[in-house]
Amino acid sequence: MANQTETPWWDRDRHAGRRPLLLARNRIQSAIRDWLGAQGFLEIDPGALAISPGNEAHLHGFATQQIGNDGQPRRMYLHTSPEFAMKKLLAAGEERIFSLSHVWRNRERGPLHSPEFTMLEWYRADMDSGADYRQLFDDCAHFLRLAAEAAGAEQLQFRGLSCDPYAAPEVMTVAQAFLEFAGIDLLATCAGAETDAGALRAQATARGIRLADDDGWSDILSRVLVEKVEPHLGHGRPLILDRYPAAEAALARRAPDEPREAERFELYACGVELANGFGELTDPAEQRRRFLLEMDEKARVYGERYPLDEDFLAALAQMPPASGCALGFDRLVMLATGAPRLDEVIWTPIAP
Repeated sequence: MANQTETPWWDRDRHAGRRPLLLARNRIQSAIRDWLGAQGFLEIDPGALAISPGNEAHLHGFATQQIGNDGQPRRMYLHTSPEFAMKKLLAAGEERIFSLSHVWRNRERGPLHSPEFTMLEWYRADMDSGADYRQLFDDCAHFLRLAAEAAGAEQLQFRGLSCDPYAAPEVMTVAQAFLEFAGIDLLATCAGAETDAGALRAQATARGIRLADDDGWSDILSRVLVEKVEPHLGHGRPLILDRYPAAEAALARRAPDEPREAERFELYACGVELANGFGELTDPAEQRRRFLLEMDEKARVYGERYPLDEDFLAALAQMPPASGCALGFDRLVMLATGAPRLDEVIWTPIAP
């Protein structure tokens, strides 16, 4: 987090030091837009106000009030992702779309987090790709190269770690990564989408990972991922962490060959998570069931629930097979420019 006593970002001298990074940001943004346009993607401009900010247990939205003509307030949220809006456009018939838009997430602040940040999100629902989510792996690799070229960088860098943006990403499953870096057999604690918190707790405790008494399976997985796995990912070359457990993929299709896994992946470079992609779930009944489970967990941990976007669930019934990915644009710029934290590459960062 930024030092409370440091010079404000709008100070002339500090801005002069940040300005080369910000100009690189603009070049990276233009390069990505140009590449997506050349690939036949249409840029869309999603609205920020939403009925629901998203229905994942650990996502926290910013709430506001929409006042109607009758003077009555209606609770609304700033979106945590344009995902619901973009999938409605896929249902409407669009096939290749992308958005470079601001999103808002509460309870997130630090060198890698800002309450307001820019997300690059794109979807493929065209017949040429067959909606195979692995096509997104190639897209991610292109974005790393484009960012490095636009920034004039040979390596992506963060906290003394480097990653070759021109190298083909390594692909490793979550189960493989847990076994290699933490010595934990993750899939042994799963049965389809059902999980065994006691079994995962026993393995994690045996590896010296400290846990809270009320940590559930998902909490334990996150602790192991952060402490034992993520620090090893994306060193030297990018890494795609593929096939998340089905219980950790509320919006993704199940893997056709393994019911304990889902078509979800994350992109890492220099130990930093950059992107999160899915083979998209299009079954509205199953999506509703998963959302309700997520909101049950949110209520257990945080004492609150978010409403479901019924229009989104209705649109899923018309949505074609698709794959989609969300990439933290500011993080990509940060690694391409070697900036020490996110605020250095945001034009007007929020004060700490």
